[in-house]
Amino acid sequence: MAQKEITKDEIMAVFPTVAETMADALGCDVEDIKIDVSLIEGLDAESIDFLDMVFRLERAFKIKIPRGKIVENARGTLSEAEFEQKGIVTDVGLAQLRSYLSEVPADRFKPSMKVKDIPRLFTPETFCKLVITAQREVGAAA
Repeated sequence: MAQKEITKDEIMAVFPTVAETMADALGCDVEDIKIDVSLIEGLDAESIDFLDMVFRLERAFKIKIPRGKIVENARGTLSEAEFEQKGIVTDVGLAQLRSYLSEVPADRFKPSMKVKDIPRLFTPETFCKLVITAQREVGAAA
């Protein structure tokens, strides 16, 4: 089943809660959480912070976000082999990633990008999309 496009309105509806949750997890002011800031480069988030944010978002929105869900969503219908080879995102994978993370400036997607560097692209908007997708899955299962 094709994923329904996520609208700006849907993103802005969950953003205040996402921003508050992230500010708590990162120990910063909610004003520091801009929708398009890189969580790692702009807010010094670390991988442990991502786990904390996901845990807090699950509680705040009463949803479940499986580990690795962002990369899985980003991969879309591509097989793992189509998406990456030896830890490097393929050209097809990069195009898919660029499409999924449409909120991220195009110049941040580098050729020969390592899969482990994908989280460097994540912004609060990325997490808003994750929440909306999880809410839709809960709604679909109900």
